[in-house]
Amino acid sequence: MYFQSRSEAGYRLVPALIQYRYEDCVTLCLSDGSVLVGQQIAASLHTVLTMMLVDEIDVPGENLKFGTVNQSGRFTYNGKFSVGEIEEYYSEFHGYLEDQKREKTSRLNYLLSSGGLVSEGMLRGHNVIVVADGLANGTSLDAVADYLRPIRIKKLIIVAPIASVDAVDRMHLLGDELHVLGVTDNFMGIDHYYDNNTIPAHDEIMKILNNAVMSWR
Repeated sequence: MYFQSRSEAGYRLVPALIQYRYEDCVTLCLSDGSVLVGQQIAASLHTVLTMMLVDEIDVPGENLKFGTVNQSGRFTYNGKFSVGEIEEYYSEFHGYLEDQKREKTSRLNYLLSSGGLVSEGMLRGHNVIVVADGLANGTSLDAVADYLRPIRIKKLIIVAPIASVDAVDRMHLLGDELHVLGVTDNFMGIDHYYDNNTIPAHDEIMKILNNAVMSWR
């Protein structure tokens, strides 16, 4: 499945979520590109629009995600790895992985100063609609679940225009409800599924988040 833009994809996701209009909901995006999807959802449902900063760490030389760092500095291992696999990779690549954790955490701390980002108090007692503009593997969802674990929310709803089969499996395990417009077993990269891949600079994305309520319709 292909989309003209991320905004169009968000608009096409709205009908599946319309029951949550005027409910206690937060639209939580996972990247700058996801904000363009989530903007349409938040405007149609009249929800808060916010973003959780996450960054993934790869296993060197392999097409595998070792884990994810979220904006609180917490590292979450790839949920598909066994304890033995984690220990093996960590033993072999300890120096590299620790350097990556520090680098990613430093970058997220810098971005946190922009405002418009999620806090625990914003989510407590709400339905949380997690929005991605595409999910290749679902490791970012592990980071979200880890962040939400100590917070009492009503329901976790995960939505994406396009996702891999592996990512949908993670969605089923972690979410209470999921909505995906297209599923593929040969995920080609998020940009592949959009004709228009123009994403504003991060500062502009922050303005979209901070002004979201003004765009309700």
